[in-house]
Amino acid sequence: MARVVVKVGGRVAGDAVDLVRERVAAGDEVVVVHGAGPQITAELEARALPVRFVRGRRFTDPATLAVVRASLVAVGAELSAALGPTALHLVGDDIGLEATPLPELGLVGEPLPSRPAAVVDALARRLVPVVTPLAVGPLNVNADEAASALAAGIDADRVVFVTDVPGVYLEGAVLPLLHADRATELLDADAFEGGIVPKLMAAVQAARRGVAVEIGETAVVA
Repeated sequence: MARVVVKVGGRVAGDAVDLVRERVAAGDEVVVVHGAGPQITAELEARALPVRFVRGRRFTDPATLAVVRASLVAVGAELSAALGPTALHLVGDDIGLEATPLPELGLVGEPLPSRPAAVVDALARRLVPVVTPLAVGPLNVNADEAASALAAGIDADRVVFVTDVPGVYLEGAVLPLLHADRATELLDADAFEGGIVPKLMAAVQAARRGVAVEIGETAVVA
């Protein structure tokens, strides 16, 4: 039996249901952390609120945070319903997810490893915690980084990033294996852009904390 954190983006949340069920059927303890990027952006645009990212993190003022929270909670509730009665929806700032504030980005934080009692208790009851990534404050946090930090905090064996691409691309090909040091070099050289940047940063953090990491077909190792 393994303890696995599965991170799913808002775009592919529904596609992750079968994967989660397969892991549970195999006897694993599974925690789901989800995003809601497309839903948040669509709602911000509908309200004519600005959309701005800094290295993959969303600049967040109070009006944006209200949209972020509502969108994330809605996706978490939908995903929990899709997973069925063994799923337990938990909202991060309600259960004590911690983050270091990043005031230059507004109401944003960098997730810290934490071990929420609600998550641990749910796993002990053979439930599947579905964690909405907000930190105490409340603070908006990147869902990939939240998954990495939570995996370290609960001593997970593995974190699996479910994406809409096969893995980490470099020079037109998917990398089967990427060492954390090499990933850091590539990130520092701006070899990647967009959503893969925080995902890869989170993967590097998890690998260096001793957690096995998968981004699609790419294994990230320390």
